[in-house]
Amino acid sequence: MAHFDLDTFLRTQQARVESLLLERAERLASSGAPPRLVESMRYSLMAGGKRLRPVLCLAFADTVARATLVSPLSGDAACALEFIHTYSLVHDDLPAMDDDDFRRGRPTNHKVYGEAMAILAGDGLLTEAFALLAHGPEPVRGALCGELAVAAGAAGMVGGQVLDTAEDRPAQLDYLVRMHRLKTGALIRAACRMGVLAGGGDAEALVRAQMYGDAVGLAFQIADDVLDVTATREELGKPAGADAEAGRFTFPAVVGLEESRRMAKEQVAQAVEAVRPLEGEDGPLAALARYVVERKF
Repeated sequence: MAHFDLDTFLRTQQARVESLLLERAERLASSGAPPRLVESMRYSLMAGGKRLRPVLCLAFADTVARATLVSPLSGDAACALEFIHTYSLVHDDLPAMDDDDFRRGRPTNHKVYGEAMAILAGDGLLTEAFALLAHGPEPVRGALCGELAVAAGAAGMVGGQVLDTAEDRPAQLDYLVRMHRLKTGALIRAACRMGVLAGGGDAEALVRAQMYGDAVGLAFQIADDVLDVTATREELGKPAGADAEAGRFTFPAVVGLEESRRMAKEQVAQAVEAVRPLEGEDGPLAALARYVVERKF
C-alpha cells in the first residue's frame, strides 16, 4: 500500500507559505511604515521555521474544498496565523520573558535591533495580522478575525504564557495540560478551524478540525518538551535543555520521558481518527499529525 508522501507535500506547502509571506511583507514595505520597523518585523517573519500553523490552515482549506485554493482568503488566513506566531516568538525571547539569544539558528530580534524595537516589531506583527485578515470583501473574514483573536488573546496564547510564567505554578499534569492547550494549542486549533472557514467547509468539518487541532496542539507541545531533552543545539537551532535549565515544568519532568512519548502518540491517534471522514485513510492531515511527534526539531 502506497503511503502519503509527506516530505514532498511539506516542501511544496512550506514553499507556498514562504511565497505568500514574502508577498505580504513586500506590501508592508511599501505601506509607509518606518523602514527600520519593517526590517525588524521581516527579520523574524522571514526566518524560516516549520510553518506548521499556516500549512495546517492551507491543508484544511484545500481538504474541505477538495482542491488547491488560490484565493487570497486562505492565503491571508495562513499568513495572519504566522504573523501572530512570529510576534509571540519575538516577545517570548525578550529579557523579561525567556531571555533567549538565539532563535532558528540566528540571534534573536532584540539582540539585533534592541529591546524597544523588538517590542514594537511584535506589536506591529500582531496588529498587521488583523489588518491583513480584515481587508477583503468576503463576509467570512469577520469570523476568521474572531477565531484568531480568541486564540491569541487572554483566553488563549497570552493566557497560557501567564500560566507558564506564574511563580506559584504547580508541577502537576492537569496544570501543564491546561497551560499548553492555551499557550500552544489555541493557535494550532485556530489554524485548523480557520482553514475550514476559508475553504467553505460545513459545521461537521469545523467540529472535526477542532478535535484534530486540540489533539495536535497538545502532541506538538509534548514533542517539543521531549526534544528539549533529547535533541542537540544544531537540531533545535537554539540551546538544548533550556527548559530544564530555566526550571520550567515540562512533560518529561512531570510524567517522565516514556510516558510523555506515549501521551503524544495517543493524541496523534485521536487526531488521525478525527480527520478520517474528511480525507480518507492516508491524507496530508493524518501525515501532518504523525509528523508533529516524529520531527527532529
